[in-house]
Amino acid sequence: MAEKIKILYIDDEPDNLVGFKASFRFDYQVFIAENAVAAYLHLKNYPDIRIVFCDQRMPDQTGVELFDEMRSLYPSAVRILLTGYTDVESIIDAINKGNIFRFVKKPWAEIDIISAIEEANKFFISNYMLAVKHEELQRAYSELDKFAYSVSHDIRGPLSGILGAINVARVTDDVEGMKEVLGMMEKSLENLDNYIVNMHEYHSLQRGELQIKEIDFKEVASGLKNIYQVIAETSNISFVLKIDQSEPFYNDEGPIQLILNNLLSNAFKYQEKDKSDKVVELSIEVNKEQATFQISDNGIGILRNHINEIFNLFYRATSQSTGSGFGLYNVKSAILKLNGHIEVSSVLNRGTTFKVIIPSK
Repeated sequence: MAEKIKILYIDDEPDNLVGFKASFRFDYQVFIAENAVAAYLHLKNYPDIRIVFCDQRMPDQTGVELFDEMRSLYPSAVRILLTGYTDVESIIDAINKGNIFRFVKKPWAEIDIISAIEEANKFFISNYMLAVKHEELQRAYSELDKFAYSVSHDIRGPLSGILGAINVARVTDDVEGMKEVLGMMEKSLENLDNYIVNMHEYHSLQRGELQIKEIDFKEVASGLKNIYQVIAETSNISFVLKIDQSEPFYNDEGPIQLILNNLLSNAFKYQEKDKSDKVVELSIEVNKEQATFQISDNGIGILRNHINEIFNLFYRATSQSTGSGFGLYNVKSAILKLNGHIEVSSVLNRGTTFKVIIPSK
């Protein structure tokens, strides 16, 4: 059942208030107020009030004056003035000062009020959708600005490194020196390849539709172990996997793989290099309603004032790695796409834990 439209009616005559509420309370959620103080209390308690009716002839201030004040405090509410006379100056004031959507003559007829409500509601919805689109556009512009900078930094950087290595190679005959140059080129190409992969993941998350299937997390964990076991052994990191799944789970495996892969990649990447007891742990618990992933490490950790920023596009919380700033943004996007939730806890120089909850579909 659709929620009733919330309407506020302001009038200093109690009989008018009672009559209005009695006439429209079955079709709308009606709030009534005898003065501005009571009106603002309703608007504060119910900020989703869409339409406000007000009598022009109020004792302390006119309806136009009240609407003029109200539109700066509650600009989204559609304002309709009730007036028992046709004073041209009052109408001009109402348009210029109160930004009135419509007038209804007193004494009002139900059909006029209903018509005004329907038109005002359409106007409210149109304005709301326009505001949403404007916010999305501003966010897109912001991401485009960041993307332009990222392209310059994360693509040109590796290419400049390769070009520099080529220039060095041209003037050296030393085999060991040549191997060192090739290593520099390889590192630059790895960074460039990582950037391209993240860009592909970003595009897939923004455009792709969900492909629901049954997911066996023992197979998922086996694949992740094959990927990260070599890194674990060569970097002297203990990699612990714990899987608890006794119920079938349905969702899109692609975004889930992306989430786990990015979080594990960071857990291995941001270890303290000289630490002797480095650990990365992945635990997966599955029931009928959801899957819970917990990725923990005892690495460098994240500063508290950075935790709220780490999921922003192109944000880097540390200079230890030259990542693209796409990874955690893609993680957050994937989780939102799956209607999931993520929590982060971290202590500097002691490690970080990510907890992700994904519902089964």
